[in-house]
Amino acid sequence: MSKDKVNWDYVNEWKKDPNPLGGHEEFQCIWIPYGLPEIVDPTNTKYAIGVDVQPQWKVPKKVFVSQTIVGAFYSKKGNPNHPIDPDEIRDQALACCEAGAPNVHIHVRDKDGYSVLDPELFHHVIDPIRKQYPERLVCGCMVPFQKGEWPKMIECLQDGLFDQTPINTVAAYCGDTLFVKPPHVMIEKTRICQELGVKPQIAVYSDGDIDNADRYLIKTGLLEKPYYWIILPTLPGGSPMQNPKAMVEVLMHYVNRINEISAEQGDDGTQIVVCASGRASTFLTTFALLLGLNIRVGMEDSVWRWPHHDTKIKTNLDTWLATKQICELLGREIIDPNEFRKMMGMRKPGGKLKSK
Repeated sequence: MSKDKVNWDYVNEWKKDPNPLGGHEEFQCIWIPYGLPEIVDPTNTKYAIGVDVQPQWKVPKKVFVSQTIVGAFYSKKGNPNHPIDPDEIRDQALACCEAGAPNVHIHVRDKDGYSVLDPELFHHVIDPIRKQYPERLVCGCMVPFQKGEWPKMIECLQDGLFDQTPINTVAAYCGDTLFVKPPHVMIEKTRICQELGVKPQIAVYSDGDIDNADRYLIKTGLLEKPYYWIILPTLPGGSPMQNPKAMVEVLMHYVNRINEISAEQGDDGTQIVVCASGRASTFLTTFALLLGLNIRVGMEDSVWRWPHHDTKIKTNLDTWLATKQICELLGREIIDPNEFRKMMGMRKPGGKLKSK
């Protein structure tokens, strides 16, 4: 007999005939099927008419997926498979488009491997995408880090290279690098993007960034609806996600704050894109899919395939194909780029810029 606290003497009394209550009860469950002829009706109850007891969840059947080819931060030291050369970036983007990716997000690197705003390099990568896949969305990160890059950013936007670009409402140590977008830079960049017909994405690394966007871009009335958020936690210096519990709590906090802003502003078309960033990688985007959100995957935001392995991402195509399968398994259809354009009020493929 195990050393537990069960009163086995009393349990064994029920095996006797008669039992302690004066009857002949067998060892069995109590079973009274009040809902006959159904044993369990999955949708209705006999005690009410027209009440759906397990209604369909309000999760959008369609999901927008963005494929990031390369970012500004990671080098081949972090992941030896990281695309750095412009031809390598172009070829990986084209491979993802060939496999059905509706959106590619592009950075370019110089000969030393650093992210630069170089119109010539961007044209080298993006022009073939526009030619072969004119209906696909192209996003580019127009962050002028270096002196003299602001005019180059405007040139890239005026050339119609991008459909969307992030506005990083951030002030943080990203790794050991101080990354700050001053308020006047956020505001002016937003104005220019909207005037040129490029949809601004609000890119946030922490809940403080959400408040920055609200104060400088939304409450001022500058940012046009519908709002388009990019959530980039888990990078060093952002809101930490050191374990699954923290991942769930932090993402729910982000989403709740964003939805409060949308409700306050009467924007029922807000779209949230969650990035497979940092150590959380694919676990984070899978959780986002369960919440009904949109996602961004690829080699910009993480070097790891999974949070609980040190396996590095081999190619962007690998992440795209895995993401496509996860979406299918969860019953979420990847949205057509033209449908997303319509949802977000973006210009049509090859559409003219608003002004120049």
